[in-house]
Amino acid sequence: MERGRDTAGAVEATGAGAGLNAAQRFRAAVETMDHAAAVETLAEDVVFHSPVTFHAFEGRDATSFVLAGVMRVFTNFRYTDQLEAPDNVHALVFRADVGDREVEGIDLVRINGDDLIDDFTVLVRPLSGLNALAARMAEELGAAPS
Repeated sequence: MERGRDTAGAVEATGAGAGLNAAQRFRAAVETMDHAAAVETLAEDVVFHSPVTFHAFEGRDATSFVLAGVMRVFTNFRYTDQLEAPDNVHALVFRADVGDREVEGIDLVRINGDDLIDDFTVLVRPLSGLNALAARMAEELGAAPS
């Protein structure tokens, strides 16, 4: 696995993300809180696996809706590491606050042949932080977690 830490700097140096893969473009978009740019990195048929719901969210629109909520719920969000594995699998390691809880997590993304994220799994720890995230996301999205 390769480790990359300065994706944001690479985006600034190259402009609008030219030459960066979807995971790097997604990371840069999230770090600048650019929801539209983050959504542009998603395949139309992306499958999003939430850390708090049993059923996956399917499609770009559903995933966009969830990402917008997450961007409102997480504060002090920052990526700390990026790991790359063969077959276009990337792990974006992050830390953030949810209310008075600090969480640590991973955005595990798989990139398709069109250089778009088509599978997206979020893992979050510790349990107290995950519970706080579930409660806040239910408030934000207007539904109880399932």
